[in-house]
Amino acid sequence: MEPARAAEVASVGTEMPEQCARCSVRQFTVCAPLDAAEMRRLTEIHRFVELEAGAPITEEGQPADHVFSVSIGSVRLYKLLSDGRRAVTGFLFPGDLLGLTSRDRYACSSEALTAVRLCRFPRRPLESLFADIPKLERRLLAMASNELAAAQDQMVLLGRKTATEKVASFLLQLSRRQEARLLPGDPVSLPMGRADIADYLGLTTETVSRTITQFKTTGLISLQPQGRVALRDRAALEECAEG
Repeated sequence: MEPARAAEVASVGTEMPEQCARCSVRQFTVCAPLDAAEMRRLTEIHRFVELEAGAPITEEGQPADHVFSVSIGSVRLYKLLSDGRRAVTGFLFPGDLLGLTSRDRYACSSEALTAVRLCRFPRRPLESLFADIPKLERRLLAMASNELAAAQDQMVLLGRKTATEKVASFLLQLSRRQEARLLPGDPVSLPMGRADIADYLGLTTETVSRTITQFKTTGLISLQPQGRVALRDRAALEECAEG
């Protein structure tokens, strides 16, 4: 499926594109271990894609023809249940991979949560580079392993924790993800809305809003402009997340 409202810029030639050279998250992406010559090989097959907030990227069940790397913005992953309800399965941020699957079809749908800039790689040509650039395959496997670990954490989050523990765990999870990208872990950026958080945590929107208000009232957090949350008492949040 071709993303709607996309603006594409080809990255071809013998030199590394200026956008790649200026990429602020390259050290966290699939490109991280590649040298200049290997980067040129990779950039010969990739395109930059820019999308507006709300634009679709992948659709569950459609051919998995591309793999994407998020360079700017954030992405929502979701699945539609048989009764029409939506289950948010994750959020992606700069440096994360999208569309990586061992199957021929996408396992979930995704859309731009904010305005995004993506690096789009055609799957088959990307896989053909593995023989020539083994470190590229190893990097993809490492990132896939991290995704599996995150999925296992999510299973525990959904199956074993109370609403309060879930929301506390979610805020701390986002904080750690910011720190992993060498960003301050506080305040936490929340580009997603309360409904997205509720769908991700298996709660109602009202429960998420009530829990965040409770955290604010008790001094664990404070709400800041532009969807940011300051962690005023991280130790208490950690205790809350662990039950």
